[in-house]
Amino acid sequence: MFDSLSDRFDAIFTRLRGRGRLSDDDVDEVLREIRVALLEADVNLTVVREFVRRIKEQCVGADLSQSLSPAQQVIKIVHQELQNILGGDTLRITYASHPPTVVLLAGLQGSGKTTTAAKLAKWFRQQGRHPLLVGADLQRPAAVEQLRILGQQASVSVFSENTDPVAVAAAALAEARRVGRDVLIVDTAGRLSIDADLMEEVRQISGAVSPHYTFLVIDAMTGQDAVQTAQAFHSTLALDGVILTKLDGDARGGAALSVKEVVGKPIAFASVGEKLEDFDVFHPDRMASRILGMGDVMTLIEKAEQVYDADVAADTANKLMEGRLTFEDFLEQMQALKKMGPLQNIIGMLPGVPKELKNVQIEDSEVARIEAIIRSMTPAEREDPSVINGSRRTRIATGSGVSSSEVNNLLKQFKEMQKMMKGFGGKAMVRKAKGNKKKKGGRVTARATGA
Repeated sequence: MFDSLSDRFDAIFTRLRGRGRLSDDDVDEVLREIRVALLEADVNLTVVREFVRRIKEQCVGADLSQSLSPAQQVIKIVHQELQNILGGDTLRITYASHPPTVVLLAGLQGSGKTTTAAKLAKWFRQQGRHPLLVGADLQRPAAVEQLRILGQQASVSVFSENTDPVAVAAAALAEARRVGRDVLIVDTAGRLSIDADLMEEVRQISGAVSPHYTFLVIDAMTGQDAVQTAQAFHSTLALDGVILTKLDGDARGGAALSVKEVVGKPIAFASVGEKLEDFDVFHPDRMASRILGMGDVMTLIEKAEQVYDADVAADTANKLMEGRLTFEDFLEQMQALKKMGPLQNIIGMLPGVPKELKNVQIEDSEVARIEAIIRSMTPAEREDPSVINGSRRTRIATGSGVSSSEVNNLLKQFKEMQKMMKGFGGKAMVRKAKGNKKKKGGRVTARATGA
């Protein structure tokens, strides 16, 4: 995501770091390049002008920090302004004192509303909540059935009736109170374009359930069209925020960088993949860091803590550092890593990763091939790869559908990794893993209470 813009900023600031003191002309040149980069990223023109103006006000004639070079100071200012136009502070969900907390989703057809409803329900479950999904999209054929299927995947019940959308929403609210569900998520109908019927239906549903949060779901890949859609919906509904879908496919970032400034409402959540777990709260500060190539370590840690057990991680780290890691351990770690999302996204969260590495396409088939080789080994072979001789290699290659040379390469690489990591800071890594276990419990509790 934001690949094109990130590359442009990287080129601009690489040249900037090579200079000493910055003159007013130098600053003007940088701002011109930033302006062009943002316009090419399909950012709203008014937003670009205001963004550049604010940066110039802070750069020209400013007392540069003694702890930062002039170039670093400019980068710091750009980072802060990027965070501001992306929304400033992260939106925090507060829950109704008298449940359920009602969340209404609106948007055009094709924006990903129904899938987003299920993703949001799964997210609320992770916060310790008990949501109920409402299928109020009675216009699109099989929309309710799609929601039921997604609801099963998210382990969340779905309520719907064959009446009319407003009646369904009102009945669902009563049902949520009856069965004790503390979050109600209403999936409404969309249209291919904005029209009076769509707006009137959404307005009536909103009146029937009095939502605590009304989120507009928009496709990030539609750029300026997404911003215009947000403006139209905001004139009808009192929006509380925006949920961006397909953000992982948005190489430019125009919608994300424009919607807050134009509509005045923050990006609340973002979807970065097709799976239900590829969804989370949108953090403007973290996204600004990623755009500027600074990585996103906090999100990486949070994703890791969701899939890694602290005790298991500590044990694995100990084995790794002592050169005792087995293929069985390695297979378990690969499975956990896959749960964190696409490997390309994970690499993008690492700070200081060269652009060439970020652009390398990591195919799922490569990971699957390694898994197939390991699964074709016997338990004894996974525990002690040194027992694998020529006949065993042939059997493993045949069982996994690869060549013997590929099996040899994996065995060689695994052995080299064991040698390299043996004794390399093992104790410190184990202490860190155990420390993360203590921190994890406190944060999950805070999230569950809406802190």
